[in-house]
Amino acid sequence: MKIRFIINPISGTGKQKGIEKYITKHLDNFDVFYTQKSGDAVRISKEAVNKNIDAVIAVGGDGTMNECLKGLVKSNTALGVIPCGSGNGFAYHIGMERNIEKAVKQLKNTRIEVIDSCTANGVPFVNVSGIGFDAHIANLFLSLTKRGLANYVKLILRELRYKAKEYSINYNNIERKVTAYMIAFANGSQYGNDAKISPMADLQDGLLDFVILKEFPKWKIPFFLLKVAMGKAHLSKHVEIIQCDKMTITGEDMLLHLDGEPFKASNPIEIALFPKSLKILIPNG
Repeated sequence: MKIRFIINPISGTGKQKGIEKYITKHLDNFDVFYTQKSGDAVRISKEAVNKNIDAVIAVGGDGTMNECLKGLVKSNTALGVIPCGSGNGFAYHIGMERNIEKAVKQLKNTRIEVIDSCTANGVPFVNVSGIGFDAHIANLFLSLTKRGLANYVKLILRELRYKAKEYSINYNNIERKVTAYMIAFANGSQYGNDAKISPMADLQDGLLDFVILKEFPKWKIPFFLLKVAMGKAHLSKHVEIIQCDKMTITGEDMLLHLDGEPFKASNPIEIALFPKSLKILIPNG
């Protein structure tokens, strides 16, 4: 199997520094590219498809993974990931090790599976995206000079004054209005660091989990965050999960995040799932 590594040198907290020594130690038949600016990973991934490379490994966070994804959907080249970002939700969902050398070694024993991918107004994502509070946090997090889990948690606690917003949602010929802190679009289960917004989400079931966090007293927010950390968000009485393959959302604030990356969308937003549209590398152990 020919593998191409696409390394984001500034992703997360710098865990990827020195990764080439582990790649060289444990693997053969590979090449390595470093990104320099936004969009590089998309271009390099498309080049890999054109050269019939078997797999592209995104070395970075969910943002790097998302860029690689954009070049690989509906191709014969599989997407893999080495978790080096602040959250690494997709990598942890599919079972990648947190230790970088162990994650590289996992690539020696993998299988290819075909999963669902998704779009928001035509822009691809594969893990967890959303509108509302999580998009607000993703947008602020982008401007922080120091990344990592601790700073992400501090940011969330600082922004708890965020107010719920009204959205109109349309799915399965049903139209409703909801007042919500956020609506997450979960193909995978977690934002990262095992913070699971939709623990039962399945990359291969042909359905997106639309997780609506309804308005509730602010003093309860820390308790909800604890449920997310414990993988029990779906058990909260303030959460509604709608499973479907398409939803249209209209609202006053069209700031989204797609796999953790902020994205300003036009109104309305159409979120759609495309079954069995992306090959990925899954570790066997």
